Amino acid sequence: MAAKPDSEPRINEEIRVHEVLLIDDQGVKVGVIPTRQALALAEERELDLVEVAPLAKPPVCRVMDYGKYRFMQQKRDKDTRKKQKTQSVKEMKMRPKIDVHDYDFKVKAIRSFLQGGHRVKVSIFFRGREMAFQDKGREVLDRVVVDCNDLGKIDAYPRMEGRYMRMMLAPLQVTAPIAAKKIEPKAVPASSEAEKA
Repeated sequence: MAAKPDSEPRINEEIRVHEVLLIDDQGVKVGVIPTRQALALAEERELDLVEVAPLAKPPVCRVMDYGKYRFMQQKRDKDTRKKQKTQSVKEMKMRPKIDVHDYDFKVKAIRSFLQGGHRVKVSIFFRGREMAFQDKGREVLDRVVVDCNDLGKIDAYPRMEGRYMRMMLAPLQVTAPIAAKKIEPKAVPASSEAEKA
């Protein structure tokens, strides 16, 4: 028989203590009874004796269908994982002498990542002598911030990491759009129109 993971509760004969605080299958607190008696009660009802609070003095055990309990627990865990929103980090690499078309294409991709709720790491790679012109890379990153400021904000300011200058953009919290007020043109009194004529 394989070793049981620590996270799983002990059941039936795995419970080694002399007495337990028993809760029956109806949720009624029976009280502190010998473990053998609790096992007999569970067996009589064709259910399992499950240790639900092993650190309590005495340990708390419950009479239940362990297979059904495990199934419901796995289902709950799966639902919890589904509800968690994972936020991944996307990376976009650029060069200090980036072409206008390439820049526009990459900024469009950055904007779509931010709209999708992802954080974006923008990297400028310097080759050879380009390291002497780091201000050009900073200008490109500044342009990216300006072009994406309606969707994201700077999470980590630009800094050098080897031959890369990197910054991190985080998506803005999306709020419900406020309905725009419709502005009605003011009615012009008839007397003022007659004066103009």
